Amino acid sequence: MDALLRLSRYLIPHKSRFGAAIVAMVFYGAASGGLVYLFKPIFDDVLLADDVFRDQARFSGIVAAIIGFSLVKGVGAYFSAYLMTDVGQRLVRDLRNELFGHVIGQSAGFFSKHTTGGLMSRIINDITRIQQVVAETLGDLLRETITVVVLAGLLFFIDARLALVAVICAPLVVYPLVRLGQRVRRTTRRSQEELEHLSHITAEAFTGHRIVKAFSAEQFEQNRFKAASQRLYRITMKVTSTLSVLPPLMEWLGALGVVGVLWYGMNRINSGVMSTGDFMTFVSALLMMYGPVKKLSRVNANIQQAIAASERVFEMLDTHSEVVDRPGGKRLDGLVSGITFRNVGFSYDGQAQAQAGVLENVTFDVRAGQVVAIVGLSGAGKTTLVSLVPRFYDVSAGSILLDGTDVRDLSLRSLRENIGIVTQDTVLFDDTIANNIAYSSPNADRDSIESAARAAHAHEFIVRLDGGYNTVIGERGQRLSGGQRQRLAIARALLKNSPILILDEATSSLDAESELLVQDALAKLLLNRTSFVIAHRLSTVRRADAIIVLDEGRVCEIGRHEELLEKPDSVYGRLYAMQLFENSPG
Repeated sequence: MDALLRLSRYLIPHKSRFGAAIVAMVFYGAASGGLVYLFKPIFDDVLLADDVFRDQARFSGIVAAIIGFSLVKGVGAYFSAYLMTDVGQRLVRDLRNELFGHVIGQSAGFFSKHTTGGLMSRIINDITRIQQVVAETLGDLLRETITVVVLAGLLFFIDARLALVAVICAPLVVYPLVRLGQRVRRTTRRSQEELEHLSHITAEAFTGHRIVKAFSAEQFEQNRFKAASQRLYRITMKVTSTLSVLPPLMEWLGALGVVGVLWYGMNRINSGVMSTGDFMTFVSALLMMYGPVKKLSRVNANIQQAIAASERVFEMLDTHSEVVDRPGGKRLDGLVSGITFRNVGFSYDGQAQAQAGVLENVTFDVRAGQVVAIVGLSGAGKTTLVSLVPRFYDVSAGSILLDGTDVRDLSLRSLRENIGIVTQDTVLFDDTIANNIAYSSPNADRDSIESAARAAHAHEFIVRLDGGYNTVIGERGQRLSGGQRQRLAIARALLKNSPILILDEATSSLDAESELLVQDALAKLLLNRTSFVIAHRLSTVRRADAIIVLDEGRVCEIGRHEELLEKPDSVYGRLYAMQLFENSPG
């Protein structure tokens, strides 16, 4: 119930529409009761009268009342359904927006722990389940409850004793409804988890479609999907079997109530306590209650489904990012003196001790405008080290200072506005080339975009495309070659014009021709910027102002290319010799 209470708070901004919907429901319920109550004069004064047209005015009044009540009921039904759907859609829109904003604001560590398909399932599938319940079930709950209350009041108004006979079986429904609701809640949570797994398999297979085809693994992926789909089917059928018990149960209990009313009601008519009109009104009200009560019997099960989905959504919303703005964070406006790494330690579990792939006691200085290369074997911690500067992760020990200020004391937005990044795994979006280049500068004009593209040697291939700068490049830029994607990423960084630059293996996967173009573009990008360059090919970092050599998360050597080669038994010298050997002919 905590999840429902929390979910109900999202109704507060829309309370006026919600209130209007309830008013429409009251009119709907009152009109339903009014229509039923007309059975009394219809039977007593019209159908059973000696002269139907003896009281023409009364007959006309009954006709007018039928038309009026029907109109009010129809208008109430329309506005209550429309307004409740509107409130439900607004609620889930707000909840989905909040969840997306919360997830996209998480640290890199969060995304390493959650699958893309799983996150998408929370944002789409879980909230869709909530949407169905809020937009439909909540409306049914309120509208049908008001109708049942009105009709039950009419039953007791006509004959309280007969009403007690009619509802004597009602308590028998409560216990199975509660038990079935609990079972539905448990099963629904499992079905949402299986749906999340299915989304993960789908996203993984589609994203890696090239590898799937390269290894002829289509059948393997299809079998994975079929197995997950079968598990989802079995769990869904468990929910269906549980919900299917309710209609026959309600019909059987309703039949018992009707039998009791017929038997007791006939005795009341024969004894003269009730008129035929009273009895027919009573029976009509009782039968009209069956539809709303039947809907209400399913409401509990639907609410349990919403609770299960809400719990999963709120679990995600309650996940707090490890990287947050400190109160009163300072704004960073450029870099003046430089960057200092002071006894930096990092591990993915938050502990500072050395483990495979983490950092320990990393200390060095980078002056403003310097190009610093970071080299080492795979797993030495190179990417992790540069990821600490824009606070994709926070250090576990020590500190990183920009112009003497700890990066944790700077506002995240201003920190990242001052950092440009180009990585080996180029991330582009399914949008136009112009919008991809201007991703961090949405207000940039076309001239600025083209200037950045020319500097990155991208303009030449862009103008050869049919759409030019308006060409849509597909998901992750799949319609472009690797070199073209990389040059767009460089153009994006050039347009951002950040004083700090991070290049993470920006040329490692390119062919020789593309690498020459990208290297020339990178040379322009590095001008007058404080840069960190991670490069697998050591030939690309020979001109760096300083080379930092990492070994198992520790700094083992710092110096220029020539200085490091002159040191006996240097790690850098061994790495350089290995690459010379690997690249030698024969």
